[in-house]
Amino acid sequence: MGRVFVAGSINMDVVATADRHPKVGETVAGKEVLYFPGGKGANQAVAAARLGARTTLIGRLGTDAFGAELRTFLGAQGIDLGSVRDADTHSGTAIITVAESDNTIIVIPGSNALVSLEDVADAPLAKGDVAVSQFEIPLPTIAAFFARARKAGAMTLLNPAPAQKMSSELLALVDILVLNETELGFLAGVELSEGDSAARIIDVARKLQARADQTICVTLGKRGVLALAASEELSVAGRAVKAIDTTGAGDCFVGALASQLAGGAALRTALTFANAAASISVQRMGAGPSMPTAAEVEAVLSAG
Repeated sequence: MGRVFVAGSINMDVVATADRHPKVGETVAGKEVLYFPGGKGANQAVAAARLGARTTLIGRLGTDAFGAELRTFLGAQGIDLGSVRDADTHSGTAIITVAESDNTIIVIPGSNALVSLEDVADAPLAKGDVAVSQFEIPLPTIAAFFARARKAGAMTLLNPAPAQKMSSELLALVDILVLNETELGFLAGVELSEGDSAARIIDVARKLQARADQTICVTLGKRGVLALAASEELSVAGRAVKAIDTTGAGDCFVGALASQLAGGAALRTALTFANAAASISVQRMGAGPSMPTAAEVEAVLSAG
C-alpha cells in the first residue's frame, strides 16, 4: 500500500458565523467566532490520514500560539510531521465568514509562503505513493516536489486552488488535476457556469489536458463529479445532503481520492469514495475537524 505525501499550507481558520453576509461597507451582527485547524494542505492530509492512508505533511508553521496548536492537532491525527518546519513569522491564517451554509474566505499566507525547494528535497517518495499539492504554497516548490515524485515513480495530484495561472511545465508534471468548474474555466481561459452541460465541461477539460494520459477531475458540488481520464469520460452522481459549512469540502475530496489511489483503488471507485467523503464533511462545521473516517464513508456508501 502506497503512502500519501502532501506538500502544502497549514492555517488556523478563524470562523465568524452570521445570518447573512454583509454587503460592502455594511456591518452585521455575528453569532459566534470559532477556531478550526485548516489550510488546504493540512485539510487534505487530515482527510487522507483519517481514511487510513499513511500520510506525511510537508510545510511550515509559525512560532506563534496558532503554530503550536496546529502542530498538536495534526499530530493527533496520526500524520507524520517530521517535514513540518518552523518559520520565523506568523502561521498561515484564514478569516472565514459562514452564512446560510455559504462562505467567504480571506487567506493570509504567513509561514506558508516560505515553504521552499529545500523543504521538499528529502521527501522519501517511492513507486505507489501519491504526491499531493495545491496553490497555497509557492509554485516553484510544487514543481520541484512533483518532479521528484515523478522521478521516483509516484503519482502526482494537484488541486490548483486558489486559482492562478501556472506554467505549461508544471501542468505537464501533473498526473491527476482536481478542480471545480470555476477553476477549470480560469485555467482554460473559458467562461464556465454552474449550468453548463457535462459535455461542455469535458470538452473544456480536454482542451486543458497537457498529456494524453493526464486525468482531469471536475468537482461540481451537489451535481457530483466529472472526470476525463486520458480519453475516457467518467461521472459520479452528486449526493443530496443538508450542507452546514462547505469549508474544506474540496480538500476532503482531494485527500480521500489520494488515500484511495494510494491503496490501489481504481479511479471510478476512488472518485465515488471521495464524493461520499466530501458529502459528509459539508454536514459539519470547520475544515480539518470535519473530515470523516473510513467507517463513516463506508456506512454512507452502503446506505446507497
